[in-house]
Amino acid sequence: MVRSFSRLIPALLLATPVAQTLHAGQQYFDVHIHYSQDVWDSLSPQAALDKLRAAGITRALVSSTGDTGTRRLYRAAPEMIIPALRPYRQRGERSQWMHDESVIPYLEQKLAEHSYIAIGEFHLQGREADLPVVRKMVQLARENNLILHAHVDADAIHRLYAHDPDARILWAHAGFENAATVRELMETYPDLWADLSFRRDIYPASRFLPDWEALLVKHADRFMLGVDTYRPERWERIEATLAWYEGMFSALPDSVAENIRYQNAARLIGRAFENRAATP
Repeated sequence: MVRSFSRLIPALLLATPVAQTLHAGQQYFDVHIHYSQDVWDSLSPQAALDKLRAAGITRALVSSTGDTGTRRLYRAAPEMIIPALRPYRQRGERSQWMHDESVIPYLEQKLAEHSYIAIGEFHLQGREADLPVVRKMVQLARENNLILHAHVDADAIHRLYAHDPDARILWAHAGFENAATVRELMETYPDLWADLSFRRDIYPASRFLPDWEALLVKHADRFMLGVDTYRPERWERIEATLAWYEGMFSALPDSVAENIRYQNAARLIGRAFENRAATP
């Protein structure tokens, strides 16, 4: 056993730097970053920005619980951070916010005070999208020309578009839906995009599921990457997560990979925010 492990050591020494440098020299536009209250004590805004930059992330769509985290990052790096506004003011509201009428005045106040490009990331399922608070939130997004960053199922996507057929929706995790469902929705709604955070299931064991590979190529202008730092420990997984993306990108045409890596987010999110009069 000792002998066989010793044989592995050279391979591990060779493999580790490769895994850590798969994305070396690349620039990333990450559309799924959270800098929430549970990480503030252990990770300062500057340290958070340093981690993003060290990984090659040069632009990031950031939302936080509470919004103070997003504002701190934006003030420190307005050229890098693009703010999104969550309907959550503190931990524990994720499953109940859609029933809380005080969410709307909160969003209205924040939108009056600061510049954002999106509302979200928010969570809901199916018929919850028809609740009055959600309808009013969609209306706010329409009135303020904001993207909806929605962690929802396929049924909720249909319902959100029923409220506003012209909505621009960034579908978090592509809804954890299968390729056929995502394809159907993207071909139904031309202003639906998806982030691929936490979707290792589409490229398991370093091989694509064939239907997902075909979907990413067919709709190469509709997908984006995200790390999703939803818990403090995710901040320590940024480089490893991007290395996984680079493994997936190696199996795609270069133009498709670069779209997902950066360009799609730059077109949808970056340019739109640059046209706004941002206030710190």
